[in-house]
Amino acid sequence: MTVYVDDMYLHPMGRFGRMKMSHMIADTEEELHAMASRIGIARRWYQGDHYDVSMGMREKAISLGARAITLKQLAFMANNRRAGYPLGTPETAEAIAEQRFADKRPMEA
Repeated sequence: MTVYVDDMYLHPMGRFGRMKMSHMIADTEEELHAMASRIGIARRWYQGDHYDVSMGMREKAISLGARAITLKQLAFMANNRRAGYPLGTPETAEAIAEQRFADKRPMEA
């Protein structure tokens, strides 16, 4: 079981004035909520499948065992989960997404 935090703060969408934010997701909701509690994030900030976390909270989560991933990896993982597939690992999530896309492509003549 793993908790992941992305690098959204490196992208314009992750910046709100001086505040820089990241997403935090996990293999299970229980694990996600447990990490949020451990780093001091209130449950009311849960956004259905993730938490948005500040840079300080991101670093706290990493120090407690969360794995740093890219925004692209998190997007593939979240999309796979929303499509009914397992979250997967950052390494496998892109391959799963590419396979799903390939399965939907029309056959070439």
